[in-house]
Amino acid sequence: MIKLNYDIKLYRKSLRKILKPTDTVIELGCHVGGSSKIIAEILEDGQLISLDNSPEAINKMEKLQEEYSNIKFISGDVRLHDIIQEVYKITQSADVLSVDLGGGYHPDTVFKVYYIWSSTFKPRDSIIRNKGIIDFVNTAQLEENIVSEKGYLDSYNDEGIPPQIKEFNLWTNSLKNK
Repeated sequence: MIKLNYDIKLYRKSLRKILKPTDTVIELGCHVGGSSKIIAEILEDGQLISLDNSPEAINKMEKLQEEYSNIKFISGDVRLHDIIQEVYKITQSADVLSVDLGGGYHPDTVFKVYYIWSSTFKPRDSIIRNKGIIDFVNTAQLEENIVSEKGYLDSYNDEGIPPQIKEFNLWTNSLKNK
């Protein structure tokens, strides 16, 4: 299942509904850890890998990491190959992918990041917080009914990242060969 939210309260409510105590969660855009703390408290026997590249995140997330043994914080840009590789060394799959990159800005970047990470880690569920994507979905008129039942797009089909996404220097299949 893929859920879209913009309101932070609804986003966190959705997280509470889909998370299971044993889940492995990859959180892209944890910022200072407001949602991370909620996730960590639910994951009694699970693991949370939180990522953010903002300087404000570092001290607060390092403190949360000390407070919760199930949090692993990585300071880095989720668009970079090295960061995806670093997470892939920790886990090759995720039960939940949580994407909150700027909330309302740059839906194209948010979608590309979601696409790459979800096609690499194949989550059961994904939750994306972005106003632009919701606006697009709610405005679009569908002429075809294409549906994915999981937390990633079925159309991906392990083909790797299309060459037109040049700002991401990663073919997901290359991770599996390392």
